[in-house]
Amino acid sequence: MIPVRGYTGCKVAVLGLGRSGLTAARALRAGGAEPIVWDDNEKSRIAADAEDFVILDLNKNSSWQDIVCLIVSPGIPHLYPAPHPIVLKAWQNGVVVDNDVGLFFRSFATQEWDNFDVMPKVICVTGSNGKSTTTALIAHLLEGSNRKVVVAGNIGRGVLDIPPAQDGTIVVLELSSYQIDLARALAPDIAVFINLSPDHLDRHNGMGGYFYAKRRLFIDGNPDRAIIGVDEIEGQFLENQLRQDAKSGEPVISVSVNSKLQNNGWSVFSRKGFLAEWRKGRQVASIDLRSMSGLPGEHNHQNACCAYAVCRSIGLAPKLIEEKLNSYVGLTHRCQTVGTFNGVMYVNDSKATNVDAAKKALLAFKSILWIVGGESKEAGVLPLKPYFNRIKKAYLIGTDVSDLIKDLSSIDFVIAGSISEAVRLASLDAEKNDVVLLAPACASFDQYENFEKRGDDFINNVMLVNRV
Repeated sequence: MIPVRGYTGCKVAVLGLGRSGLTAARALRAGGAEPIVWDDNEKSRIAADAEDFVILDLNKNSSWQDIVCLIVSPGIPHLYPAPHPIVLKAWQNGVVVDNDVGLFFRSFATQEWDNFDVMPKVICVTGSNGKSTTTALIAHLLEGSNRKVVVAGNIGRGVLDIPPAQDGTIVVLELSSYQIDLARALAPDIAVFINLSPDHLDRHNGMGGYFYAKRRLFIDGNPDRAIIGVDEIEGQFLENQLRQDAKSGEPVISVSVNSKLQNNGWSVFSRKGFLAEWRKGRQVASIDLRSMSGLPGEHNHQNACCAYAVCRSIGLAPKLIEEKLNSYVGLTHRCQTVGTFNGVMYVNDSKATNVDAAKKALLAFKSILWIVGGESKEAGVLPLKPYFNRIKKAYLIGTDVSDLIKDLSSIDFVIAGSISEAVRLASLDAEKNDVVLLAPACASFDQYENFEKRGDDFINNVMLVNRV
């Protein structure tokens, strides 16, 4: 655990007692602060009470006496579509608002680092899609660097739940726009911007606010090295803002899966399944990604380019990176091959909760029996129409089926309702070389607690149908 510094003897309120909130409360207490905690959910308050935290209803004015800071969990709105009433209370009482990411960056470095031979590093990964895969892939590649690697943030454990740094520790954090937007301190050594597509727009009041939240990691965080995906205009804008040397591109490494970046100073790009690294106008390395089963499709090639760029920044050799890329098996629920039965491949991409992520999954395969639906996003699934020629049939699930029907009128579909029925019907229709793909393009909350539960249900039903 990272003890929070700077609040010794002070009362600090924590709003939201899920994974990150409870961890923040523990870390505050470990650092000598007095956490005051609250969650609108009674079960969460009971869990906090079991750890002897002081629980006060922060909706009451009397609870704010002597509180100096409010720590807000990422799932709680702090500005749009409307601030949580307790966030408003903090403002009205002159209490600063922060989150666990801000606490991490003000507390991670300590005086003990003066005795280290190799300074610890913090690598932060953000973007609309591919954050988890890129984060996990960076950690996997760095296993060959003989340095202690810790993964946290939006993947795995909370940022304050990791152990204090050792000599040469590398921390890899996956950070969402929610986490970056509110953090009062940001100080990554290396920061990665993979891509940007519409998502969480209600929380950021539109695309501009969404991009601004991501951009803070780079403009306010001022990393020593920035890995920037430039396949969208926002990435191109950000890359240009960060460039300090017109010729070398320093401190930026540009990444693309759409363009050959041969004149961008230092760049890594993928074309037709080949990753290429260019520096100072010449190619210095090339890797064939096509046969790497853990990285199917163009979107995973983008993730591989970003991870490769990070590891080259740290000094890993291309040959070592290539060896580790070959052994990467992929993350659960992200274009995960569940198995191939009677010549039919079953792929779990439950994490594809928006159309951009679903597009990448559709582009990775052909002859697709597509399981789609859930809690619809604002854009629906009509933006995926250019890829409908890859789909043999669609199986509609979730509560917002009526929204899907009109968007999918040009292809063969059936209303399945549930994952179990969709898998059953798709398995009956499937022929050799078909791919049964769960890429819902929708949130899971209509039927499941999260996308992981939805993906687990898919896996279980695939195994049941094939009697594995």
